[in-house]
Amino acid sequence: MTGRALLVLLLVLAGLAGCASVPESSPVQVLRRVGDGDAPVLPPGPVDGSNALDLVRGFVYASGSSPDRHGAARRFLAPEAADWNDGTGVTVLAEQFDTVYPTSVDPEATMRTVRVRGTALGRLTPGGWFEASQAPVQIDVSVVRRDGQWRIARLPGGVLVRMSDFRVNYRTVKTWFVDPVRRVAVPDLRYLPGSPARAQAARAMELLLAGPSTALQGAASTMFVASAQLRSNVATSPDGALIVDLTQLGNLDETGRLLLAAQVVLSLAEVSVGRVRLLVDGAPLLPDRPDLTRDDVASLVAEPAPTTVPALVVYSGRVHQLNGGQLDTALPGPIGNGEVAAQSAASSPDGRRVAVVATDGPRRRLLIGGTEGAVAPVGPEAGTMTRPSWAPGGSEVWTVLNATTVARVVLDPNGNARVAPVDARELTGLGPVQDLRLSRDGLRVAAVVRGGLYTAALARSLDGGVTVRNVRSVRPSDLGEVVAVDWRAPETIVAVSHRIDGPVSQVSVDGLTWDLLPGSNLTPPLLAVAAAPNRPVLVTDQSGVWSFAGGDLESWRQLMGGVPDAVPLYPG
Repeated sequence: MTGRALLVLLLVLAGLAGCASVPESSPVQVLRRVGDGDAPVLPPGPVDGSNALDLVRGFVYASGSSPDRHGAARRFLAPEAADWNDGTGVTVLAEQFDTVYPTSVDPEATMRTVRVRGTALGRLTPGGWFEASQAPVQIDVSVVRRDGQWRIARLPGGVLVRMSDFRVNYRTVKTWFVDPVRRVAVPDLRYLPGSPARAQAARAMELLLAGPSTALQGAASTMFVASAQLRSNVATSPDGALIVDLTQLGNLDETGRLLLAAQVVLSLAEVSVGRVRLLVDGAPLLPDRPDLTRDDVASLVAEPAPTTVPALVVYSGRVHQLNGGQLDTALPGPIGNGEVAAQSAASSPDGRRVAVVATDGPRRRLLIGGTEGAVAPVGPEAGTMTRPSWAPGGSEVWTVLNATTVARVVLDPNGNARVAPVDARELTGLGPVQDLRLSRDGLRVAAVVRGGLYTAALARSLDGGVTVRNVRSVRPSDLGEVVAVDWRAPETIVAVSHRIDGPVSQVSVDGLTWDLLPGSNLTPPLLAVAAAPNRPVLVTDQSGVWSFAGGDLESWRQLMGGVPDAVPLYPG
């Protein structure tokens, strides 16, 4: 036998031996390849010969891809399931889930029930916002075997998506609405399918016309009346502008038109639209500016506090500044020299005023004054008082008295103070409030109630009343017992808790995303946290104050040692 013939014979025999070693009942895996940017690419459909359990698991994997009405997932369906309604919302699952038979099965049966078991993190609504609801979930799916292949014959409406697939296939955007009191543009967090890219501008306009999410209803408004709609589909002009032609806008004054323009331009900038030609019934909304960019409406955005205003740190009863990440001198006057026994303090967003919670025997008092040193009591006294928190503009200070009463002090332009009511029964009815922080856009509060993290919207009336509403629990099963919170951005909260494996967490305001910040160098339990846009996170542990600027490989850097009672706070 020649060498070539011998080689061919050996290869054939090896192939036959390999075929003989494949068990008939081996599990079938749904494989995913990695494409550009290491983004998983979902499989086109079920693998031939897969068993019923693996078929349903593959269906869940494929459901992360939304184009063509979840076309990748529909390949797992039998003809009788062709009317599956994928438009009723998306349930986002934690990473681990099971597919099991709820009862014993007949090996010869051609129809079976498969149960999907997992933990739901919440639901993405048809309006594109996420509603957190962390709870066990189980869904039964009927499958049928025809011609040796299993397919899904009946299933409930809606889509199940693992968190990892959701991250890959959806993008986070902000849809912009209006603070009805300050008349500025404020963001509302939404999620859009990443493909097809050409549809994202139209989808962003749909979300905008639908109005604020349920979490912000009553706190944010819109310049679009209920009858407003697109006069024609959005389209790109020959010179590169996106044409948005609206109709039935009602009567808008000049300020209203500017705010509506800001809503449209800012929302479309989130999906990479650089220039918008904004029309009403074919004519420019703003006659002197037919084309608009983000820069044209930037002045209408609710801006966070300037990053140049130093953080304050209170320890040993005195208020100090942190400049450039280093401890500076104590503030002048009684709050810095120890005459007032300060417990916590925060400066106003512009740094011109300071609010101090001070100890007076068994009581706590709220003091307000200038950072040059002069302060005066403004009314509220209680046995306990949370860290002060400033509203945007520096005209209000909030705190919680005796863990049961949310109080705000309103300052007039001359600095005169009055205590104004807050209807916070929806929040305080949950239990003792241990910490409360206003978001720097003024729309929400983040609070620690009975060791849990909660968010809520602030609904302000034109007569000055404020109601805390739409209270939502955030990641109760993941955060552990929370001690303190602060806002890192309008859509991001940092929390410190008693978790042993990760005492510092960063979570989105809607509870969809949750990440542990590195815990190296920290000595739990932690006492306090301070966060702000574009500023390092500050925490206090058993040895002092530490700073974390971000990055997966970075560790915490100690700013102050030997001060386990220190309470840091950024302006606001």
